[in-house]
Amino acid sequence: MRKTAFITGATSGIGREIAREFATHNIRLILCGRRQERLDELQNELRSKTEVHTLNFDVRDREKVAAAVASLPSTFRTIDILVNNAGNAHGLDPIQQGNVDDWDAMLDINVKGLLYVSNVIIPQMVARNAGHILNIGSTAGKEVYPNGNVYCASKHAVDALNQGMRIDLNAHGIRVGAINPGLVETEFSDVRFKGDTERAEKVYQGYQPLTPKDVAEIAYFIVSRPTHVNIADLMVMCTAQASSTIVKKE
Repeated sequence: MRKTAFITGATSGIGREIAREFATHNIRLILCGRRQERLDELQNELRSKTEVHTLNFDVRDREKVAAAVASLPSTFRTIDILVNNAGNAHGLDPIQQGNVDDWDAMLDINVKGLLYVSNVIIPQMVARNAGHILNIGSTAGKEVYPNGNVYCASKHAVDALNQGMRIDLNAHGIRVGAINPGLVETEFSDVRFKGDTERAEKVYQGYQPLTPKDVAEIAYFIVSRPTHVNIADLMVMCTAQASSTIVKKE
C-alpha cells in the first residue's frame, strides 16, 4: 500500500533530502516550509516520481499549522509518516550573554513547533491505530557543549518528547523514533551565525562531515522496516566526530 509522508522543514538540508529519498521509493509527499519558492522548486523536481502537495506555514504559528493541515485535499489527508524535521539554532553565546530573541526562536521552532504539528496529525493516527513518527533530533540532545545551552536544552526536549510519544502511543500501534545527527553540512551553521558565511564554512573544514543524503537514507531505512520493527533512537556522526567537542581534523 502506498504511503503518504508529511515532512516539516522540507525547503533545505535534511528535510529536502528526505523528500528526495522518499520520492525515489514512491512515497506520496506533503512538503512543508516557510519559503514557497523553494517548495515549488522541489515539487517540480519530484512530481515525475510521486504525487506532491505543498503547505506554506511557520511551525511556530499554532493556528496556521492547524489551518494548513485542515486544507489538505482528500487524497493527502491520511498521513502515514510524520517527519518532524523543522528546527534551527541561533547564536553560540555563553548563557550570561544569551539573546532572548534567539532563545525564543529555538524553543518555539524546535519544541513548540514540533508539538503543534504533532498535535494535529497524531489524532488521525490514533483513530487508525497506525502510523509512524520520525523526530529529527541532534547529538545536542544527548550531551551539552560549551555555549550550546538553550539549543542543547531544546534538543534534549525533543529527546524527551520522542520517548514520551513512544510510551503514550504504544497502545495504538504507532511507531515513534528519532534520528540524532552530529555534524551535517547544511545551512544550519549559516543560520546559527546569522549569515556569517565565512564563519559557517569553517565549521565543516578539515574533515568530512555527514551530508543530508546520509541522514535521508537512514530515514528511509527506518520507515521501511516491517511493522513489528521500531528503530526508537538512533545517533549518527561522521567518522571524524567523537563528540560535540572532539572532531579529528586534518
